[in-house]
Amino acid sequence: MKKGCIQLIGVDLEPSASLPASALEKCNTIVVSKRFRQLLPDLYPEYQRCEIIPITPLEVAISLIHERLASGDVAVLATGDPLFFGIGKRLIDTFGHENIFVHPACSSVQHAFSRFGIPWNDSSFLSLHGRHESNYIGTILSRNKIAILTDSTNTPDAIASALYEFLGDDTPDTTLYVAENLGMNDEKLVSGTISEIAAKRFGSLCCMLVVRNSAPPEGLPYFGLSEADIVHSRGLITKNEVRAAAIHALGVPAHSIFWDVGAGSGSVGLEIARMVPDALVYSIERNTEQHDNILANTQKYAVQNQKLIKGQAPEALLGLPAPHRVFIGGSGGNLSDIIAYCSKRLCSGGRIVVTGVLEKTCRDAPEYMHRASLKVDTHRILVQRNTYPPCEETVFNPITIIVGQKS
Repeated sequence: MKKGCIQLIGVDLEPSASLPASALEKCNTIVVSKRFRQLLPDLYPEYQRCEIIPITPLEVAISLIHERLASGDVAVLATGDPLFFGIGKRLIDTFGHENIFVHPACSSVQHAFSRFGIPWNDSSFLSLHGRHESNYIGTILSRNKIAILTDSTNTPDAIASALYEFLGDDTPDTTLYVAENLGMNDEKLVSGTISEIAAKRFGSLCCMLVVRNSAPPEGLPYFGLSEADIVHSRGLITKNEVRAAAIHALGVPAHSIFWDVGAGSGSVGLEIARMVPDALVYSIERNTEQHDNILANTQKYAVQNQKLIKGQAPEALLGLPAPHRVFIGGSGGNLSDIIAYCSKRLCSGGRIVVTGVLEKTCRDAPEYMHRASLKVDTHRILVQRNTYPPCEETVFNPITIIVGQKS
């Protein structure tokens, strides 16, 4: 007998939705969730001629689909568009795309945007439904508009609370929209600020939209802000060439936690926050004048995934999430203690980068890293700037970049 195909059918959330009879007429089996099982009499009145299989547990359902395909087509019902964070990918990976016909309906995200009257062609998307993302805050904060699928753990109020915890009272001009139980009798639409949504309670079937009301400036380089572009005081800023070399040595991955210790004006953290938008950047600085500079730069470039931590390291590092990368631009005389603490907290495979001008720093930093069982490399660069036609030459002190890698 010829092997059947999977008819992967999206079910619209609207109460008037129905299923395509042409796709179901050759199906002897329907795989369906508990929710849609209750709706089958309205969605497909002829459902009783078919064997009904629950979609959970999924492994059991997939095994039964394999068996039932030997005698004909199998219908799998899914919410909205099955290829949009749905079961479609798993079925395609298992059975092959050539054995699956997809009949999409409007996704919950489309319905949510339409309910609130918000265009969605420029949106990003994130699913936290049944997922355990290690760092989703950076992803949300670095997008101008993002739609999030939630679940019973990652509820809209839990996500808003996590955003508020990172941002503190200085929350940006952002509106959160929550569509709960779309298409059901108890559908609820709510909007508000981050703190207002954090104070409410929501169920598991929600779609959440996070929209910035003021967009970042356009036309800026993806990487390569100059010293003149960054607010700083008295020339205290990591020079362009050194900043570029240090960021290259750091190799900051996506979704990472980055500590900028002795951040000064926050230039290194600012570049990384813009270049690696899914990362969370913690700029640790004790000097109040530099606090103003860091805040001025984050405001100037509308950077939301960079946070100022006021205080002296290593004490100011207590309570921060474990870093994947650490840059130490200043130590206030505590280099030994800072490297010791950072190396203990550093994630596996993480890196610590120190820039040294003083001979003492260049000598001591590798030794401190070695004591902390890090693999150490050093690189020395000399920055010389010339204009053309020749009229001005600037030569800076040599800079040693010390890199410690955790195994």
